[in-house]
Amino acid sequence: MKSVELLKVENLRAGYTGPVTGPVSFAIEEGHIIGLGGPNGSGKSTLLRAITGAARIFSGRIKKAPHTQITHHWQRPELPPELALLGRELFSLLGADPDKSSDRIHCLLDVPLSRMSGGQFQFLQTAACLAGPANLVLLDEPTNNLDGDAIDELSVLLENHDPHRSVILVSHEKPFLEKHCERIIELS
Repeated sequence: MKSVELLKVENLRAGYTGPVTGPVSFAIEEGHIIGLGGPNGSGKSTLLRAITGAARIFSGRIKKAPHTQITHHWQRPELPPELALLGRELFSLLGADPDKSSDRIHCLLDVPLSRMSGGQFQFLQTAACLAGPANLVLLDEPTNNLDGDAIDELSVLLENHDPHRSVILVSHEKPFLEKHCERIIELS
């Protein structure tokens, strides 16, 4: 069976007032997990933002297959301080299926977001992205603020991801990238 290419990045240079990253080229096929590595400031987050249209493309291009649906977990997801929203409602807003979740997630579904620690919110949002309908999930530093058990559980989620879903995973933790990614693109 032929692989389906969801996204192709060609000689991309992206940034904000000027280029921050690139040129970089890669493609991701359905069901694959690729990693983005590199030092702080090398443009990993900017590259993800260019894919979603939140950063400016200075040269090169991004081609998305017509059926590509993207969800983006930001490096520092903002926890709404005044919004009385439960974990279950966040899952619903992201179109995620709570039945595809672990016990750790089920324990958070009826907790108000305002009462969650940064790590709990980070884990809940990452899990919701992976359980949602998007076929391309952008995860920017999803292990930030997570304890060892949550990182292990995130590993299980990545190992058991939908075979039609692809993931672009940003992390400073090279062993984590090596464990989960078919390929790692180093930005410098």
